[in-house]
Amino acid sequence: MLQFLWRATSGYRLRPWKSPFLRWRMETYWGTPADEIGAGDFWRFVWQHRRELERFLAWADRMSTVSRRG
Repeated sequence: MLQFLWRATSGYRLRPWKSPFLRWRMETYWGTPADEIGAGDFWRFVWQHRRELERFLAWADRMSTVSRRG
């Protein structure tokens, strides 16, 4: 799980709401234009969708494990 987060926030680890990748993902999921997403919007999204994000991170971890195996 942490491996995905580490890669997704590369260059933006102390301010993940500025990550172009995460902003793009939020825009496609939430519908808010990426350039309008600020720190408050980011943390509100993370809190409101925490269960879905946990499921996604678990899935990403499983896919990473499968791809490493072969």
